[in-house]
Amino acid sequence: MITKSNLVLICLCISMLTACDSNKQPSTASPSLVKSDSGSMSPGSSSKGIGRFTNVPLTHPLDSAMVVTGQAVYDSKCSACHKLTDEKLVGPGWKGVTDRRSPEWIMNFITNTQVMLDKDLTAQSEIVSCLVRMPNQDLTDAQARAVLELMRKIDGKN
Repeated sequence: MITKSNLVLICLCISMLTACDSNKQPSTASPSLVKSDSGSMSPGSSSKGIGRFTNVPLTHPLDSAMVVTGQAVYDSKCSACHKLTDEKLVGPGWKGVTDRRSPEWIMNFITNTQVMLDKDLTAQSEIVSCLVRMPNQDLTDAQARAVLELMRKIDGKN
């Protein structure tokens, strides 16, 4: 007999497996968000990660409209696996992430997830602690930037 909690667990596993699609191409960068070079970096680890984001301008103070958008994206795409605290759910909690990672690394990870997990040593270390690969959420650059702004708010940036 399948219990309600087992059914939820099965659905979560199926959704995580079907969400992983390594053939997805990253979305085109918005010129207002990033200055880009060729978009490629050598394999390994970098404080900026692997992807086309090499310079992410931050707003001071926080952009409240982006925070609201970031919260909506979090609620619909991220909250099943991440908490806004430092507590691990499926993936790591978000509190403190902007202290540990650069804005470029965060943006590259959100928009270039599978490449980062395949080639970036820092991203690979997260798999060891979480035991699952983050699926590509197909966020636009603007949505990813809004999520970054929410992360900055969580971490008390202003």
